[in-house]
Amino acid sequence: MTASEMPGRCRPVSIGCPQIAVRRTGDTWYVDAATPLGDVPRRFTDPLVRGAQRHPARTLVARRGADGAWIRIGYGDMLERARRIGQALLDRGLSAERPLVILSGNDLEHCQLAMGALYAGIPYVPVSPAYSLVATDHTRLRDMVAHLTPGAVYVCDTDLYGRALDAVLPAGVELIAERGTRPATPFAALIETPPATVDAACAAVGPDTIAKFLFTSGSTKAPKAVVTTHGMWASNQQMLLQTFPFFGEEPPVLVDWLPWNHTFGGSHNLGIALYNGGTLYLDDGRPTPQEFHKTLDNLREIAPTVYFNIPKGWEMLADALEADEGLRTTFFARVKLFFCAGAGLSQAAWDRLDGIALRHCGESIRIMTGLGMTETSPSCMFGTGPIVRAGYVGVPAPGCRAKLVPVGGKLEARFKGPHVMPGYWRMPALTAEAFDDEGYYRTGDALRFADPAHPELGFMFDGRIAEDFKLSTGTFVSVGPLRAKAISMGAPYVQDVVVAGIDRHAIGLLVFPRMEHCRVLAGLPDDAPVASVLASAPVRDWFAGLLDRLNADATGASTTVALLRLQHELPSIDHRELTDKGTVNQGAVLARRAAEVAAMYEGRDDGTIRAAQAHR
Repeated sequence: MTASEMPGRCRPVSIGCPQIAVRRTGDTWYVDAATPLGDVPRRFTDPLVRGAQRHPARTLVARRGADGAWIRIGYGDMLERARRIGQALLDRGLSAERPLVILSGNDLEHCQLAMGALYAGIPYVPVSPAYSLVATDHTRLRDMVAHLTPGAVYVCDTDLYGRALDAVLPAGVELIAERGTRPATPFAALIETPPATVDAACAAVGPDTIAKFLFTSGSTKAPKAVVTTHGMWASNQQMLLQTFPFFGEEPPVLVDWLPWNHTFGGSHNLGIALYNGGTLYLDDGRPTPQEFHKTLDNLREIAPTVYFNIPKGWEMLADALEADEGLRTTFFARVKLFFCAGAGLSQAAWDRLDGIALRHCGESIRIMTGLGMTETSPSCMFGTGPIVRAGYVGVPAPGCRAKLVPVGGKLEARFKGPHVMPGYWRMPALTAEAFDDEGYYRTGDALRFADPAHPELGFMFDGRIAEDFKLSTGTFVSVGPLRAKAISMGAPYVQDVVVAGIDRHAIGLLVFPRMEHCRVLAGLPDDAPVASVLASAPVRDWFAGLLDRLNADATGASTTVALLRLQHELPSIDHRELTDKGTVNQGAVLARRAAEVAAMYEGRDDGTIRAAQAHR
């Protein structure tokens, strides 16, 4: 039992424990939340209207200006801006067939545009800035924009987004911008539009009105535009509130960088602040060596009540918390819950965070686990029960119905409820494929019972079914658990792992190392070439030892890792190796690096590290 499993040492926090009903029909399990879903607002902007009435001066969203001071927009001010922007969008004839496309990232203008579109009942589409600013080939972005047929496109800076606009902006489509030298409608012009018909348009908005389109990350296939309705979004936030009642006990305070083009940042986190009358501080930092100092500056000043990050961000924060007493004092002042987004947090990182909290304030801060996806807006399950460990995703939230169906030797999770999408926009064939004959959404995620003798305890995540494969011997390899184990045991030197071995005799790993840690291990300076660092004896010896540790409890060919290859080049978004949310696309990596994989298996690669021996 880890410290985080000791209830007497956990910081008090109100967490609901939904009752579930379990039944089995043949090989299929049905696991439904027996706790009913409470009343849901008709429109997702209803909490904005309520907040403007009850606490108009309370900050809804804030971001640092050029001088470092926080620029704040309160609930009352945001509602008035939303009415004016909504009227401007209505005047331009925008609609589901001609939505508002937002190419740039999280900022105050983006938030105001989103609120205005929602208020007027016009869908908006936040698109990952990486498709414009990181990618050198804009084919995918062009296809996404063409699929949407936008009525207007917004960017924060026409000069910064110039190359992308040249490549993808359709002729005749209005460009809206905050700044830049390219001709565009100034964002300020929308704010100056007097409301006329927008309140009537808002009154006509209902649960089935489309709120936004969100593109999937493309981790297994090309991105698809997911329809998110007002009813889906509001239902999911009500599920969250019933699962975490403390959101309603005091207004939540978030310091968050997670991108709004992704469902976790844009639906889950932004939604938590708005739905519960809270405040969202926009964090311009990122979990990178160049940008993380901005996150730390924000966390030294603003004490969140709940904190979200991806695994790499949590690991970098742990480093900083251990070294900075002032940061610890502010960060732990009132935080009650941690969430990990994008991927599961390794048990090693989990225990480390727990140890820091215990040493600083004598209490564990509960780390919440769960399962969600873009198509379910996003949350389906949460680990609110007695099990507290990495990989546990818990039970269905109130209003969610789960179905577990045998697929490829595993149990695929499927979901039904008011939070599930009606389908993919303008993709009827893919929509039909996404649902089974009982109307459950097929996730492609596998689950297994945490305790088969007690199904009411819920589930452990068991990987993506599409990523699993067979060796040439016919042995089935479950990629998810093996990958998670390698990342956890590889801390702090492993950033990510891709599991190879399809139709090969044994399992191999392509490892993306954390170069900042590997340079320290190698005893080399920060500007040392990647090749020199990865070829150094200390690094190769450490990774040879990692193979030994991974195989120490292996039970056969399905869990024994025979080969390991350190990658000199990070995953490429241009080649679909990296999704917009920063996760690795296993299939794309294996396809692009097929020559490296072949050299690793055929003995033509002296950089390969083999189990039980290290070749230098």
